[in-house]
Amino acid sequence: MKLTVGKTFASAVDGATVVVVRASEADVELTSGGLPMYDPRSDARPEGEVDEAQLAGTLIGKRYVTEADDIELLATKPGKGSLAIDGQALTLRNAKPLPASD
Repeated sequence: MKLTVGKTFASAVDGATVVVVRASEADVELTSGGLPMYDPRSDARPEGEVDEAQLAGTLIGKRYVTEADDIELLATKPGKGSLAIDGQALTLRNAKPLPASD
């Protein structure tokens, strides 16, 4: 699927949802807990078996990025499934340090 900025995706594993903050031009497979994520407004919930190795969780309000830093997702609802794109786990974006106020 092609990700577009502002689009919301839901997890088929639990109640987690994410919003695309930054997207690349490539077609990708976005998963949570090993199952494809879907557009809750227009797509049917996908069926399948959860991958127990991909249940590290999704934290509300956190940003998740690819290793190449070309795709960024914001978690708007928490869940137990881990986010991945094309089989590669997404990582939490580190907070940027604020400038000193000396």
